[in-house]
Amino acid sequence: MKKLLILLQLVIMMVITTNVSAQETKKPFTGAVAKKKSYKALYVLNSAEEKHISGTLRNINNALEDPRLKGKLEVELIAFGDGVAVYRKDGKFLEQLNLLKSKGVILAQCENTVRERKIDKSDLFDFISYVPSGNGEIIIRSAEGWVIVHP
Repeated sequence: MKKLLILLQLVIMMVITTNVSAQETKKPFTGAVAKKKSYKALYVLNSAEEKHISGTLRNINNALEDPRLKGKLEVELIAFGDGVAVYRKDGKFLEQLNLLKSKGVILAQCENTVRERKIDKSDLFDFISYVPSGNGEIIIRSAEGWVIVHP
């Protein structure tokens, strides 16, 4: 009986040691590896909520600064509906937009929104671009393989 207990203890110790060794040799997860030469992301903004807009602009900057994507990422921000607030001159996003623009981000506004809401383009920043429709932009970019991001 005593020999059986000793044998059982040895087996338990071997199992514990094997499990600890296996856990120690596992590499910790560090995220996906960017294996492609380039990536394209379309960020969609259709909210006027300041917190949402600031978060979206911050998310874009964070993606551009991700060391895995640095120099490999093309980004467009499409604003439509209530998202037009991001491009209003009387808003508070000029500094963030200029930073993103300096990093090559395409800043696009839906012309349908401007027309339907009777917004004078002079009320919007002059450095933005216009597309016929925000939904059309999403559809086309998606078909071209762009990742669509809804922060």
